[in-house]
Amino acid sequence: MRKEDIIICRCEDVTLKQIHDLLDQGYTTFEDLKRLLRVGMGPCQANTCGHLIQREIAKHLQKPVEEVPVHKVRPLVMGVPLKKIAEAEGEDHEG
Repeated sequence: MRKEDIIICRCEDVTLKQIHDLLDQGYTTFEDLKRLLRVGMGPCQANTCGHLIQREIAKHLQKPVEEVPVHKVRPLVMGVPLKKIAEAEGEDHEG
């Protein structure tokens, strides 16, 4: 199977070829790939692709996968009540 046909991050539709191309250019951390390809930023928050990308980085660097840091998780600071969103719909936001 061709690298172009293998989807690593389904949320952002990123292929194995795209990952390898950036690794070959010197981008060798999950955070680098995240910023350039948006991997790990979709609805699954890297629950599907995170380990796959970590494994590809490890292979490229010829390191054990345990030595490759995982991506940083940045959860929401606080929730927004739906009532506040509904109330804001009627407000004038020009400003």
